[in-house]
Amino acid sequence: MKTCFCGSDQPYSRCCGPIIKGTANAASAEKLMRSRYSAYVMAEVDYLFDTTHVSKRAALSKKDIRQWAKSNNWQKLEIIAADTFTVEFNAYFKDKSGKQQIHHEKSTFAFENGSWYYLDGIFNEDI
Repeated sequence: MKTCFCGSDQPYSRCCGPIIKGTANAASAEKLMRSRYSAYVMAEVDYLFDTTHVSKRAALSKKDIRQWAKSNNWQKLEIIAADTFTVEFNAYFKDKSGKQQIHHEKSTFAFENGSWYYLDGIFNEDI
């Protein structure tokens, strides 16, 4: 059994896997954030696109999402703080040159029609 990429102690098949496959819904903004991190690890581009709020999708490129997901070696997710609509986290990864990086973000989420969506984020030095 593979432990989930999101940092929970649960197997991927019972944690983020069902959410990414669409057989379960994320129960909170934090759970959506965790599943989106796992989706980056797995390069699940359609899931990342579909869980971005519809008002933000026009600015997205699936090609760019895929390139970002696959060009990095994702190592771990650290949740710093979470409440109903925001999640602050560090995503640790090695970039394509092998250099250790930390993506620090405070993300905002929206809940509409029974589903959570990523709305936007404040990144790294702006927090």
